[in-house]
Amino acid sequence: MSRSLARLLSVAFHPLLMPTYLFAIILYFLPVSAISLPLQSRWIVLSMIFFTTFMVPGLGAYAMFRTGFIDSYEIDRREQRSRPLLFTALCYAVTTYLFYSEAVFDQLFYFVMGVVTASVLVAWCVSFFWKISAHGIGLGGALGVLLLMNKLLPESGLLIPIVLMVLVSGAVLSARLALHAHTPAQAYAGFLTGLLLVLAAGFVAL
Repeated sequence: MSRSLARLLSVAFHPLLMPTYLFAIILYFLPVSAISLPLQSRWIVLSMIFFTTFMVPGLGAYAMFRTGFIDSYEIDRREQRSRPLLFTALCYAVTTYLFYSEAVFDQLFYFVMGVVTASVLVAWCVSFFWKISAHGIGLGGALGVLLLMNKLLPESGLLIPIVLMVLVSGAVLSARLALHAHTPAQAYAGFLTGLLLVLAAGFVAL
């Protein structure tokens, strides 16, 4: 795989974008009857999710870069990953609380955002002693969410998104390896951690 393609895949499926992709599927791919939120207002919710889960953490990373807490936006050094991950987890936790406290949102919103927040916290904890792949965790978690939704709502027809997520996961993990951003163990451990975390949470909560 060329480095340019590997970089493109890494950016297009950056971990901070995974919540937006997941909720786009929830809001616009699931049957209208499965989500109580009015169809005409769903783009507002998706925009809010994009802002709180991508823009705010991204601006936080920019501020950390400008102030010297991190050397680059890729955060290649393991010892520099704890602050950005913790700030991201806090942003995600606030979004989770919003979904929990506002009755207009279905329980699925709270559950999905909750497991995403948990996965970031796991990455934060691991970052103190190992450089686990955040891309892997995000992709594995996204696949886990799609599998759970397909089980709960078999009429939703999520087979195509699931197959696409499997293909995307393989491509992005290969890209991370091609860029020498992670070892195979770090990439695959991240993917399995995200997947198993979501499936375990679904088994307990659902």
